Amino acid sequence: QVQLVESGGGLVQSGGSLRLSCRASGFTLDYSAIGWYRQAPGKGREGVSCISSSHGRTYYVDAVKGRFTMSRDNAKNTVYLEMNSLKPEDTAVYYCALDCVPGEPAIRGLRGQGTQVTVSS
Repeated sequence: QVQLVESGGGLVQSGGSLRLSCRASGFTLDYSAIGWYRQAPGKGREGVSCISSSHGRTYYVDAVKGRFTMSRDNAKNTVYLEMNSLKPEDTAVYYCALDCVPGEPAIRGLRGQGTQVTVSS
């Protein structure tokens, strides 16, 4: 079955850290453009990060630059989003999805079911 499965969300205090995982099954992530997105209650979707399929560069939305780091482990067929210095405004459901375009919030490819991140003040 072709799918993406996120994990690692939870409740954390402001200033804390979480690491989200997105594991692919049924296909390999090696050369896929894949990104993280988030959607907070009452707000539109935001493209958080996007790792290119070709040159491997990673895009981050300004709001998370310097705090979030996206990485890929091809051996585990998994991508990660390391989130540090979390703020209440980072509270959202986080999704990973294929075929990301840097800076664009639209999800174009396969996506996971999402994982909730809640940051308390």
